[in-house]
Amino acid sequence: MLRIVTALLFILHGTQKIIGFPASDMTPPLFSLFGLAGIIEIVAGILVLVGFFTRPAAFIAAGEMAVAYWMAHAPANLFPAMNGGDAAILFCFVFLYLVFSGPGAWSINKQ
Repeated sequence: MLRIVTALLFILHGTQKIIGFPASDMTPPLFSLFGLAGIIEIVAGILVLVGFFTRPAAFIAAGEMAVAYWMAHAPANLFPAMNGGDAAILFCFVFLYLVFSGPGAWSINKQ
């Protein structure tokens, strides 16, 4: 359940950036860092959601979230509650957990 809910939330972050749904003020160009982040969030999110190539997808997603925190959030303020980076940190560590735990029973690649 953790994998599925995390993936659904991650996909929503990507669709906000790429197609503006759910409604968001952020609509970056597709060929930008934010556009690339949106693509990663959608593709990795779908892979993690269905449990296909979960470990590599989660590894890439965790890396993206670490970069997002240090590039976009930390410069504003070091404390996550103050800079809005708490979701990025949670995503990063949940994805790192999935790298080591694998997709679980409800997945295409059952282990």
